[in-house]
Amino acid sequence: MTATISLSPTAEAEDRSSSSFLRLSLAPVGPAPALLDGAWWPRSRDLVAELPSLTDVLDPLWGRITRVTVNPTHWPVVPRKVPVAGHVVKVGWFLAEQDPHELLLLSYRMGRWNLLVVPPRTTPVSAAWLMSAASDPLGTSTASRLMEEAARLRTVSETDRAVEAVWDSEGGHAASDPAARPRIPAVTAALPHQPMGR
Repeated sequence: MTATISLSPTAEAEDRSSSSFLRLSLAPVGPAPALLDGAWWPRSRDLVAELPSLTDVLDPLWGRITRVTVNPTHWPVVPRKVPVAGHVVKVGWFLAEQDPHELLLLSYRMGRWNLLVVPPRTTPVSAAWLMSAASDPLGTSTASRLMEEAARLRTVSETDRAVEAVWDSEGGHAASDPAARPRIPAVTAALPHQPMGR
């Protein structure tokens, strides 16, 4: 499965419970287990509102999701149970034991999966990078390490844009464009011959 990232404001206005607009990226099954099984980009930090659409997609793929755990650092409310289509998902939390940027999903029959949780207000460019990195079947980064790298890349990009803006304001791009430079005609002047020895 690949990431479904909505860039248009009309898609944001669509029914948020619709799984067709779920922003999820899953790693393909690889030869060795990766640290993360993909990434999920919820639209809010409300587990009651967000989990049903996630389980709608994952239940057929991974078996019925029966339990979810989170680190409460980024979730203002952690309910004990969330009703989803046809069943209830129990929700637990671990503060020190679980990465604050990770969602752990358990299926009674099939196993467990770890998803990076992309913060809801992340820009589409950063979210796309995070979802791709978390879905790498050879990935060796934790969720927090990927978030740190995304922050570093964002800082580098913002610095580059600031430097480019200064460059532009000082005529940098115009000066480097030969068509934009004023033409100075070449002048060849002969110096008058001065006799030597006076």
